Amino acid sequence: MPTSLPTRRRLMPHLLAVAGMMALPVLAQGVYRIVGPDGRVTYSDQPPPANTAARPVTATSPTSPTAGAGNALPFELRQTAGRFPVVLYTSADCNPCRSGIAYLERRGIPFTEKSVQSRADIQALERLSGGTSLPLLTVGNQQLRGFAESDWKRYLDVAGYPAQSALPAGYRRPAATPLVSVAEAQPPAAPTATSQRPPAQPSSAPASAEPAPPPVQPPAGIRF
Repeated sequence: MPTSLPTRRRLMPHLLAVAGMMALPVLAQGVYRIVGPDGRVTYSDQPPPANTAARPVTATSPTSPTAGAGNALPFELRQTAGRFPVVLYTSADCNPCRSGIAYLERRGIPFTEKSVQSRADIQALERLSGGTSLPLLTVGNQQLRGFAESDWKRYLDVAGYPAQSALPAGYRRPAATPLVSVAEAQPPAAPTATSQRPPAQPSSAPASAEPAPPPVQPPAGIRF
């Protein structure tokens, strides 16, 4: 039986949300602040190359255990969190942020919290979302600015998250981490013992004298 036009219109926002989640790449969950050996600071949403001295510090994934076996998610919830990870960007003095955290915890959504505090965090947030308003919730690639429970519920429903908490007993979500992860360049390696050895200095002691050859006697009849 074909779907009526009013029904299709009601379903259209949900279908568009699903299409957006599946068609576009997942929003980066962190930004790397890399300080090179020359002191130059660069920002990237990709880890530094393996051949550099920088070491990235990344947040824990919402789907990985962080406090023992109690944090292992059920299979279906783990699959959903893997396809459409939930990331919440917050700041300390933000009442709507606290309301958003309370809603996600009440519903049992495994999520990663990124705190925006420093100037580098603010710059990174603006680069990722095109603005600085908080809270910012991402479900897969979808961005929701501000806390509106009805909107959050709709997108989480479309992504496939259960309406009631399915988290295991004793689950503890990962602690909030800064949006910008600092990767400082390591100092150059210390010289080896061989390279530290000072070069040999020429000896100032005179060389031992060899005995002088005997005087040459001219042949008979020849004078010098």
